[in-house]
Amino acid sequence: MMYHNPVLLKETVDGLHIKENGVYVDVTFGGGGHSREILNRLGPDGKLFAFDQDEDALKNTIDDARFTLIHENFRFIKRYLRFYGVKKVDGILGDFGVSSHQFDEADRGFSIRFDADLDMRMSQRNALSAYTVVNEYDEDDLRKVFSLYGELKSAKAMAKTIVEARTVETIQTSTQLKQVLKRFLPKFKDQKILAQMYQAIRIEVNQEIEVLEEFLLQTPEILDAGGRLSLISYHSLEDRLVKRFIRNGMFEGEPIKDFYGNVSVPFKKVGGLIIPSANEIKENNRARSAKLRIAERI
Repeated sequence: MMYHNPVLLKETVDGLHIKENGVYVDVTFGGGGHSREILNRLGPDGKLFAFDQDEDALKNTIDDARFTLIHENFRFIKRYLRFYGVKKVDGILGDFGVSSHQFDEADRGFSIRFDADLDMRMSQRNALSAYTVVNEYDEDDLRKVFSLYGELKSAKAMAKTIVEARTVETIQTSTQLKQVLKRFLPKFKDQKILAQMYQAIRIEVNQEIEVLEEFLLQTPEILDAGGRLSLISYHSLEDRLVKRFIRNGMFEGEPIKDFYGNVSVPFKKVGGLIIPSANEIKENNRARSAKLRIAERI
């Protein structure tokens, strides 16, 4: 697809174990690749709801009576499904991260390849942008963003350098930001470090970790017994949250055991970790870090 090449398309939709008359949710609609495959497998009485906060994604809507596209962040999944009279669903698919379209649109500011204004908002309705993070966060908050979300070894020094540079001139574009941080970008390592830095700022701008946690906490109530989660993550922070939640129903610690040593968790794991084949990575390099986990509501 021109907009976005869906990752692990067959494996992710297979993981939902689709029933022809079931109700399903694609929380990351994007170019609609996964949604179209779900619709292909649904019967005339099936339903598919999709979420996407990006206005550009609305252009990809599917003309199908069984399909409803909701222009909202999937952190509000329960609220909007209730609005449409849906209390339980049979499966939820999520392909987290940034779409190919968002990376390729220079003015969105997601890619290290282009000179663009510091933006990185997945929804243009959001007030917080990369410009705000870079120019208004204090030094300690910047350090935390770079360290926690980018796992950058020089997080403290990079934050200090940015704060000092912006007292002279505001940092408005990606080229300016690279120039400010050029001493942290050694030859042959610069692309990797920039990618980590961009990831950190993007996660902060879009509250990606908080959104994922809020979403996951709602899934046990939304999914019917036997319903499936089929979730693709692209970095270790996301994957760790998904893995722990599937295993324990929580993000930290271990579930409480009863008198007999039994634990009550909402999901059981289905199969093992699934990653793209060498062929898929060759055809779509952005699939290289994808990790798919599938779980079933108990």
